[in-house]
Amino acid sequence: MTRPLPPEQFQQRLLAWFERYGRKDLPWQQAITPYRVWLSEIMLQQTQVSSVIPYFNRFIERFPTLADLAAAELDDVLPLWAGLGYYARARNLHKTARLLQAAGGEFPLDIEHLSALPGIGRSTAGAILSIAGGQSQPILDGNVKRVLARQHAVTGWPGDAAAAKLLWNISAAYTPRQNAAAYTQAIMDLGATLCRRSKPLCEACPVAEGCQALAQNAVAAYPAPKPRKTQPVKTAFFLLLQDAENRFLLEKRPPAGIWGGLWSAPEFLSLDELAVWLPEQAAREQWRLLPEQRHTFSHYHLDFTPVRLRLQNPINKVLEANRWVWYNSADITGLGLPAPVKRLFEQINNEDNHDQNGKVR
Repeated sequence: MTRPLPPEQFQQRLLAWFERYGRKDLPWQQAITPYRVWLSEIMLQQTQVSSVIPYFNRFIERFPTLADLAAAELDDVLPLWAGLGYYARARNLHKTARLLQAAGGEFPLDIEHLSALPGIGRSTAGAILSIAGGQSQPILDGNVKRVLARQHAVTGWPGDAAAAKLLWNISAAYTPRQNAAAYTQAIMDLGATLCRRSKPLCEACPVAEGCQALAQNAVAAYPAPKPRKTQPVKTAFFLLLQDAENRFLLEKRPPAGIWGGLWSAPEFLSLDELAVWLPEQAAREQWRLLPEQRHTFSHYHLDFTPVRLRLQNPINKVLEANRWVWYNSADITGLGLPAPVKRLFEQINNEDNHDQNGKVR
């Protein structure tokens, strides 16, 4: 019967593979600092490397140091995150930067204090201390969970307490006391490039000999998927209100919750609610309802219908200065907009550019 490789042998094979085949040219692997490791780990949560690279490069160019990020306003940070999703990550990033800067501008060197900071957690803290600090700290991101769950045929969804505890124990047993930085990068790289969720390249895996999932011919069964739940569907109406100067009205979302702190088209639960909010001169026959679109969040689907309306007369409503802005349609997609809202305005701009008469149809 196949047994998992003992820790020392697992480490040796993994490190030898990484030395020869591993990725070492990713932008966050250059000029390594705790700040750069932290930023990359936060961005890589539930996001593929290929998607993260351009965001990381733009972010690090604008905020090269912890002090630069801490000195920035959240409104300067969110536009650089727009499109990556899970915007609480960006808000926590900014909050933590300010907390660290206020405490002296350095990352804590112990796992307890570091993992207690907003948005960091045990695995991210372990990666920072391991890769940037040389400490022997286990990690358990999605890639590592997959590698270890297959190596030991760990049953159960890794989000369950029992499976998570077992995987943490395995990760701790496998993490070497020396050369932990290279090992940490190697096991993450293995999960990302060979031990993939689908179509894993088991024939090229350096630790395939001890993989119990492979021995069972059941690699795809590990780790067990999250139990399926029927996702609820919510509906909304997005108002695309345009004035005579070709500007759209934007609303700043509340700081917490979905799309927190981003700019978006005003959102309403129903057309009746929208009618009450609009000025009297905006009769319903002037509204143009565009095709419904769907955006899927982690916990629900949002089916939204864009409602386009152009007013020749100025809107008479009193709008809170820091919450509402009129923004030129040609520049609007450069703001910090949620991805589906950005796509919506891009569609509108493309439509207008192809309208030979230059009129809203």
